[in-house]
Amino acid sequence: MNRMDRLMAILIALQQGNQTAAGLAAKLEVSRRTILRDMQALSEMGIPLAAVSGPQGGYYLMEGYQLPPLQLNSREALCLLFALEGLTRYADTPFNSERWTVMDKIKAILPRETAETVHPMLDLLEVEVPKRKYTVPHLNELLDYASSNQWVSVFYHSMNNRRRLLIHPLRIYAANGFWYCDAYSQTHGEQRIFRIDRMTELRPEDPPEVGEGDTDRKQGKSEPQTVHIRAKLTYRGMLQVERDEHVGEKISAVGNEEWLADFHLPVSEWHWAVQLFYALGTEAEVLEPEALRREVCAKAVRLLTAYEQDHT
Repeated sequence: MNRMDRLMAILIALQQGNQTAAGLAAKLEVSRRTILRDMQALSEMGIPLAAVSGPQGGYYLMEGYQLPPLQLNSREALCLLFALEGLTRYADTPFNSERWTVMDKIKAILPRETAETVHPMLDLLEVEVPKRKYTVPHLNELLDYASSNQWVSVFYHSMNNRRRLLIHPLRIYAANGFWYCDAYSQTHGEQRIFRIDRMTELRPEDPPEVGEGDTDRKQGKSEPQTVHIRAKLTYRGMLQVERDEHVGEKISAVGNEEWLADFHLPVSEWHWAVQLFYALGTEAEVLEPEALRREVCAKAVRLLTAYEQDHT
C-alpha cells in the first residue's frame, strides 16, 4: 500500500471513531512511527485532527468533517464486486434485492478506465457455491434475534427428529450453499450447528433459569467430550474431506498420493463421522478409533447383505 492509499485508509478509519496509533499500525501493517508521521502529514494537509490521551483515547476527526465521495481503485472495486458475486450465488440471503442493486451502483460509479480493468478480471474469478433450490424465510428474523442476544424457541426439522428447541443464537454464517446458525441449545445441553432452512415457527423466549450446568458453560468449565479420529485418504478422498469447514484444515500429506486426516470430534457428532467415512468408501480408511472402523464396516456389510438377498 503506497502512502496516499494509506492516508486515505486512515481517514476512512477515523470516520468510524477514535483510532489509536498502535491499532492503525496493526491494521495497515506498518510501524507505529509510520502512523505518527502520517498523522503529521494529514495535519499539514489541513485535515482537522485531534487527539486524546489515556486508555480510551486516540486520534479523531473534528466534528463536521466529512470525506469527499467514495473513490475506488481497480483492486478495491474488484474486491467488492467479487464478494458480491459470491453472495448472488446463494438461493436466499438477508439481502436478496440489495446484492444486485449495490453491484449496479458500484459499476455505475466506476470510471471507464477502472471498469475496463475490473470486468475482464472479474470474469476470471469465481466463488464456488453449490446450487441449492431452497428458501430461508426466517433468516432475517433469526439475524435480528442473534443481534439482540435473544433466546429463541424454534421448531426444527432434523434428519431424525421434528421437535421444538430452545436455542441461544451465537452467529449466523453461510457455507456449502446453506445458511447455518451456531447456537447453544438448551434442549441438547450443548453448543450445536443448525441449518436455518430447517427452522420454522420462531418466537422469542425468556432466558432459561441458570442452573449448575449453565454456570459452568458460561465460565468455560464445561468442555464437550471428544473422540480422536485418524484416517488415511486418497486424492479423491482428500478433495471431499477438505471441503468440510471443521475437518478441512486437519489434513496433511504423508506420502505420494496419500493424506492423513487427524482431528478431534465431539462425541455428539459420532454418527456424522460414521456416515462420512462410509460414504467415502475406498477413498478413505479409518485408522482409529477401532470402534469407528467397526461401525463403518458393519454399515457396509448391511448394505452388501441387502444387495445379495434373492428378491426373486
